[in-house]
Amino acid sequence: MDITIRRARDVELDGIGELTAQVYLGDGLLDFGDSDPYLTTLRDARRRAAEAELLVAADAASDEVLGAVAFAVYGGAYAELARPGEGEFRMLAVRPESRRRGAAEALVRACLDRGRALGLRRIVISSQQSMTAAHRLYERLGFVRAPERDWSPIAKLELTLWAFTVEL
Repeated sequence: MDITIRRARDVELDGIGELTAQVYLGDGLLDFGDSDPYLTTLRDARRRAAEAELLVAADAASDEVLGAVAFAVYGGAYAELARPGEGEFRMLAVRPESRRRGAAEALVRACLDRGRALGLRRIVISSQQSMTAAHRLYERLGFVRAPERDWSPIAKLELTLWAFTVEL
């Protein structure tokens, strides 16, 4: 594999935040586009790195960041769905020009490995219903839909995030 998974470096954080924001914008995942209030959170990779584990997929030859994900455990500031004994990942984003190289899969596998290393029982994640390519990846890696854990971050928008879990 020509991809290395590692923790984000301090000098990369602003770029990772912008990468994440631009991926969400470009993929049409923000209801309010450029004025969506979630952009502030997406751009704040410094906070993610301080309050969760911010992992990057980097090109093995150039060390260029191809994508990133935040891994969190129950009780952490970035854990939205995790219960005791569970972890989750959020804000998985891969540069459009770097897709189909296995970066997203490598990042998800790194989160699963991290959960196992911590002795967690399960990983739980949220996904927008429209993210069908991500759903195929999750299914291939053993995740199953957990509709009883679906939720809405902003009820007035009628946005329901689908929950997926995988046993470790």
